[in-house]
Amino acid sequence: MSLGPTEIKILSLLQQDARTTNQTLADEIGLSASPCWRKVRKLEEDEVIQGYRAVLNRKKIGLGVMVFVRVSIDSHSESEARRFEQEVTELEHVVACYSIGGDADFLLQVVARDLDAYADFAMAVIRRLPGIKEMQSMFVLKEIKPLVSYPIIKQG
Repeated sequence: MSLGPTEIKILSLLQQDARTTNQTLADEIGLSASPCWRKVRKLEEDEVIQGYRAVLNRKKIGLGVMVFVRVSIDSHSESEARRFEQEVTELEHVVACYSIGGDADFLLQVVARDLDAYADFAMAVIRRLPGIKEMQSMFVLKEIKPLVSYPIIKQG
């Protein structure tokens, strides 16, 4: 999908504040409310906008530890990888999972109440996922630039 200047502005503004009203959005980009609403709807239908969420402060909801876990699996068969992916998507403390290239197969982003809770989760749950050959935990000491939004780059 090709994004024009209007769509880029809409996406940038909605990433800053998804609760902004359609009228405010229309005013910001210089459109009337109806065409603005249609453009937002089109972005939603095309799945450029996949949803709207509240951004939470993980520490204030009791998740003081964030860990990135590099995982290597025994077998690289498609069925083993899919089985691993299926099981990991059901783990609520795994907030993101990526299939990666390099010396590991997956990168998990895990949150926990504290180090003891993470240790319990790592040993009782992650280590027992299907096909785990090796895992390495990397603890976040300080969030310098957490994901807030994606850069919107003009295409074409």
